[in-house]
Amino acid sequence: MSDQVKNKGHDLVLRKLHSMQERQGAIQRELEEAGATGNPARIVELSRENGRLEKSLVLYRAYRKLEREAAEAQMISQDTSEDVEFRHLAESQWIELKDRMEQLLEQILAEFLAGQRGASDSMMLEIRAGTGGDEAALFARDLAEMYRRYSEKNNWRFDVLDFSPTEQGGFREIIVNVRGTGAVELLAMEGGGHRVQRVPQTETQGRIHTSAATVAVLPEPDQSAIEINPADVREDVSRAGGPGGQNVNKVESAVQLTHIPTGLVVRMREERSQHKNRDKAWRILRSRVFEFYDQQRRAARSDARREMIGSGDRNERIRTYNFPQNRLTDHRLNRNFPLEKIVAGDMSELLLALRDRSREQWLESMLDA
Repeated sequence: MSDQVKNKGHDLVLRKLHSMQERQGAIQRELEEAGATGNPARIVELSRENGRLEKSLVLYRAYRKLEREAAEAQMISQDTSEDVEFRHLAESQWIELKDRMEQLLEQILAEFLAGQRGASDSMMLEIRAGTGGDEAALFARDLAEMYRRYSEKNNWRFDVLDFSPTEQGGFREIIVNVRGTGAVELLAMEGGGHRVQRVPQTETQGRIHTSAATVAVLPEPDQSAIEINPADVREDVSRAGGPGGQNVNKVESAVQLTHIPTGLVVRMREERSQHKNRDKAWRILRSRVFEFYDQQRRAARSDARREMIGSGDRNERIRTYNFPQNRLTDHRLNRNFPLEKIVAGDMSELLLALRDRSREQWLESMLDA
């Protein structure tokens, strides 16, 4: 990130945090009024917002405290009426405080940019086989395994919610929930088209085939961040197909939810319990509805010349996995990485580079607005 963009970003973030602090003051005054009038629903709503703001303002208050202390030390160091030794001591303190302010400002900027993905550390990762038949399904399986290994290295939870297997052991589709600190921001840029070039297991003549899979990244919103009117959702239950024994075939445990305003459909049949399937389906539906409206909001703010940050456009080819040459090419970074390391779950260098690119683009887009 260039120093010019970074410095402008510091100013932008400090202004936004100052506005958030003023908003928190207004909330606290309104909370007192709501308590006096006995409005519990309003108290809950304001308390949630106050909690979200407080989390963002802790470092900001620490920065402003250092700023006041640095200003006082600088004033003493420049006061000719003070003892020389005392002035030198104040100057040393001022330099130390300025260094601490700079470090804290970097932390504030990093946490603020991370927060643009939402406060949640939980996300839905949806991987679907694309062109390439059985080989594409095997590639979708390999992508899921790659993300599972990376999640394990970061001590994130990796829970499979639903999958559609093929006879060869691949996945037509697999939906997983990844949960952990930093998961949303680090995996946010994985959305898009992934292409693989390799010799398939079923290829007898050693020819290289090209197949594809798509990945969708859907941050799981806090329930307070997205409200879905139950009247807007049609629920259908049916008998689940596939493996699972007699219970799967005889009990109406599969649940399908249709969000009428958007037309989004979620079908969950993995669990034998209708209650568990319903709960999982609602989690996925909330994420998809949130992403649907969030994309509309982002599109409204962007114009033709500005790249939409973190759009997760599934039609965009973002990466090529070239197995014969042990090379992974990320087309957004225009960089190559050792493929063997990446598929083994050692994705940090790649994902940190994408995160930094995303942060800089977001800052530039905000500065241009």
